[in-house]
Amino acid sequence: MADVDGNDTILTRDAALLRDTVRDAGALARSMFRTELKKWTKGASSPVSEADIAVNDLLEARLRGATPDYGWLSEESADDAVRLSRRLTWIVDPIDGTRNYLNGHDDWCVSVALVEDAAPVLAAVFAPVSDEFFFAARGQGTTLNDAPVRATPGAELDFARVAGPKPLVERLKPSPGDITLHPRIGSLALRLCRVAHGALDAAFAGGNSHDWDLAAADLIVQEADGRMSDLSGEPILYNRREVAHGVLVAAGRDRHAGIVAHFRNRPLA
Repeated sequence: MADVDGNDTILTRDAALLRDTVRDAGALARSMFRTELKKWTKGASSPVSEADIAVNDLLEARLRGATPDYGWLSEESADDAVRLSRRLTWIVDPIDGTRNYLNGHDDWCVSVALVEDAAPVLAAVFAPVSDEFFFAARGQGTTLNDAPVRATPGAELDFARVAGPKPLVERLKPSPGDITLHPRIGSLALRLCRVAHGALDAAFAGGNSHDWDLAAADLIVQEADGRMSDLSGEPILYNRREVAHGVLVAAGRDRHAGIVAHFRNRPLA
């Protein structure tokens, strides 16, 4: 970037905007949680409710209103190809884990990232029910409720501290046999963030995730001394024309390297 100081000033402004807006969006989602909501299905089986739309409207009004030159990509907005020509783009999931939200379960969140040239530079993930606010800025670490957090060190795998599709995780075992996985976390963003503060040793996304599920959690994991990638170790690129992704893994730096090496030697069919 040519103007580093200017860019840092802009990102400091945007970080404050992101924190305040995501907190307010989470409060709105929380106020509508476990109430009677209009809901419908989009695509083959993806649930949507009026809460998703209300939270999306708040985020869009606040974020786009303050940064009209930025691109916008949200699960609940029509895709606008203009984003592909913008250096900075907001990537948004108003309620990640809508199915859990509608079923009255606690594991859902608001997830927002600011992406610069295909990589996230700011990220916020807020789980209002448990009052967990994850925040990361590139090069500045990750915090959970303003306290610094880090992924667990080491390369060993305690399968009770691994979350993701069981058939995928079973492929990590040196010998066949049953494993006990961490209980399912319905919000993918929240599942990945659990790696950043050491609640999980590793987390997998089983495929067909999208930019809005991943971008914020990706930076949150990275800035907590973790790594998140596809199974070959390639980083995830955001704000491209294609926003769907395959199987992914997040873990602390050394553990991630071991998992990637394992799957390079034993690739998925």
